[in-house]
Amino acid sequence: MADLKTSYMGLELANPLIAGASDLTADVDTIKRIADAGAGAVVLKSLFEEQIQLERFALEEAQHRGEAVYSEMATIFPNFKHAGPGEHLMWVKKSKQSVKIPVIASLNAVERDTWVEYARLLADQGVDGLELNFFATPRDSEIPGSRIEEEQLEVIGQVAELKIPVAVKLSQFYSNPLNFITRAARAGARGLVLFNRFFHPDIDAESASIKQPFNFSIAADNRLPLRYAGLLYGNVAADVCAGTGIMSGSDTAKMILAGASAVQVTTVLYRQGIGVIPKMLDDLSAWMKRKNHASIADCRGLLSQKSGANPWAYTRAQYAKMLLNPKDFMETVKT
Repeated sequence: MADLKTSYMGLELANPLIAGASDLTADVDTIKRIADAGAGAVVLKSLFEEQIQLERFALEEAQHRGEAVYSEMATIFPNFKHAGPGEHLMWVKKSKQSVKIPVIASLNAVERDTWVEYARLLADQGVDGLELNFFATPRDSEIPGSRIEEEQLEVIGQVAELKIPVAVKLSQFYSNPLNFITRAARAGARGLVLFNRFFHPDIDAESASIKQPFNFSIAADNRLPLRYAGLLYGNVAADVCAGTGIMSGSDTAKMILAGASAVQVTTVLYRQGIGVIPKMLDDLSAWMKRKNHASIADCRGLLSQKSGANPWAYTRAQYAKMLLNPKDFMETVKT
């Protein structure tokens, strides 16, 4: 039987399949089912600084509502204070204690000090690792990209001092993603999740309203993380985790051949249920057996740029094949 063990951000996993952060990993019972299904690790639903801020503002507003109307009753209610991330932290600790597989906490903050403060609080709950979700929404045209990158690198460095494995879930929206990824690894990131999938607004033209659809990934989306996994293998001191469009054992095998140490799955769990996990692992094991790969280590990076199998494939522009081999390209289009 093929050995599916792998190492990710310094953690030993029974296999490379990680359940990504989502509402599915926000419930202890579901987390137990994910572990029982055979996942190598689980990333808990993120702690969002903005959610804490909104809840705190809502509580303060509710406490003071009506003061101007009934001034004599302004102090009748006790002065409650929002518990901050306390509820989330208790749930994180309970989730960690409920399963034996590695549990990775996820954090999405805004302020630099909050990144470090909340990261420390999450680490204190006994989790096996931390995943930092970075994304700077463009709001101010005067802020140069270099400043945003430097601030994120400073956060990585400060969180890495907590002596707990740190992964960074990145967007592809950097001028030079390879440069930032390399610097993130140097700053202390031991895992690189490629790439984060963000929600984008949509417009309903008939009702003239803005909506926020839940946009699932599709299998074709995995080509971008595959390219970067192939480029990064052997060239960065951190483990790569492919995190978009992984729908099958075959998709997992592709990422490993490119150089990824692990993959994260979310959409496929929503669409096919948690029962898809053992099927994906069986398919991966069967593929390894057909190809005579005894372990993940035997096949990881075999088709990376560094392997030299076809380094041009990772760097050429998308139209190069059409320019160099127009007949082959047209045959592909016809089929």
